[in-house]
Amino acid sequence: MRCLVLAAGYATRMYPLTENFPKPLLPVGGKPILDWLLDDVEATGMMDGCAVVTNHRYQPHFQAWRETRLNPVTILDDGSQSNAERLGAVRDIQFAIDSLGLDDDLLVIAGDNLLDFSLESFIRYAGEVGTTCVMRYVEPSLERRRRSGVLRLDEAGRVLEMQEKPPEPISEWCAPPIYFYARRDLPMVRRGIEAGCGVDAPGSFIAWLCGQVPVHAWKMIGRRYDIGSLDSYEEAKRSYRGITVRAGD
Repeated sequence: MRCLVLAAGYATRMYPLTENFPKPLLPVGGKPILDWLLDDVEATGMMDGCAVVTNHRYQPHFQAWRETRLNPVTILDDGSQSNAERLGAVRDIQFAIDSLGLDDDLLVIAGDNLLDFSLESFIRYAGEVGTTCVMRYVEPSLERRRRSGVLRLDEAGRVLEMQEKPPEPISEWCAPPIYFYARRDLPMVRRGIEAGCGVDAPGSFIAWLCGQVPVHAWKMIGRRYDIGSLDSYEEAKRSYRGITVRAGD
């Protein structure tokens, strides 16, 4: 299994803080957001390698950060140099698949998220159901659901439909940008792009994929901090204390 972190966005809503610095490397609780994610991923002992896809502007920052990591991390530069030129998350995933010749199960994580639980339980769930998987949590706020990926599920947790940032959400189940792609579904990324699925948000591919093959949703066992604005970043710095729940707890 491989891990891919999406870090090629320009975080324009957090300017000037991120105008010349990547959001995933902002510090929270004494270390970069990205270190919290990858420390947990590596601690599962399930990964054969990790990669970060970024843009040309921020690539030097990630190269310097890579030197601080004990385990090797591959840095991929998608070549974009401005928000207007960005490839979009789905095209960045395809770029990574092509660049690394990926042919394995793939954990895909947006690099601006913090979790207070380990990803190990999610990965084990995906292995049990044997399909591509997303996470799910109940979001009571209509405003927040309108800014999220929203799911319609059957009783077994299969995703029947996914909406990306819908004006009229179909349920209170939301999916954060953390995904497990089953190996057999990796070729579907290119097919989805060619079929016209949205490419900017990573959930747009899942919204298309769940109409083609089985996709299941795992219920989160803790809290997620979505760092999408200066206010949410300040909240994470005040509140986040690291991972408190691991698989089997």
